[in-house]
Amino acid sequence: MNITTTTTSVTTDPQLPQQRGEPLTGQMVDHAVRYAGERHWDVFPGAWLEYEGGVPRCSCGEADCEAPGAHPVEEDWAAQATGSVTVVRRMWSEHPQASVLLPVGRTFDVIEVPETTGCLALARMERMEVQLGPVVSTPDGRMFFFVLPGVAAKVPGLVRQLGWSPDGLGMTPRGEGDWLAAPPSRLGTRGPVLWVREPTAANRWLPDAEEIVPPLAYACGRDAAAARER
Repeated sequence: MNITTTTTSVTTDPQLPQQRGEPLTGQMVDHAVRYAGERHWDVFPGAWLEYEGGVPRCSCGEADCEAPGAHPVEEDWAAQATGSVTVVRRMWSEHPQASVLLPVGRTFDVIEVPETTGCLALARMERMEVQLGPVVSTPDGRMFFFVLPGVAAKVPGLVRQLGWSPDGLGMTPRGEGDWLAAPPSRLGTRGPVLWVREPTAANRWLPDAEEIVPPLAYACGRDAAAARER
């Protein structure tokens, strides 16, 4: 996928209206350095938004880009991902506006659910005092729960043990070979990716599948049943 940066009418000024609840982003490299240096997560730069005649578009140049401004730009993105702060600074010096992407399946997997379901499950797990890791929400209505690596392979079996069909819950485990846009990367004009539960020293130790799949499956099943009744 080619990155267009030479057209004179294109700028990379990211001045979109700030949305309610949206934090000040600062420099993208600062966030990438924090993830690599403090959390020991591998990171790699993704696409970004450019502005032509005041209209934002993805740097990849695709008019129908599905994730404008927040997706890998190279096929070998997995090989580019690094936890070296020095390398991170060098990569973002080439494209300071690049989004921050995280490879999944190395230091963490994620479980993806609809945002409404995720909020229900999150409230339930907090009441149950379940140990939780970081949680991300995206402006297209999805929520991602960070879990230990290898969980993606366990989820279908755990869901079946609970009496649910993995295909009917809208709960998707994501592991090796996948990636996740990290806050404050912006998904086109829809807004930024946000932390629902920010990574801190308190949630450095991630939960295993057995700890969070039951309440997630319960919330997903409840929402799925309600949708069928409507």
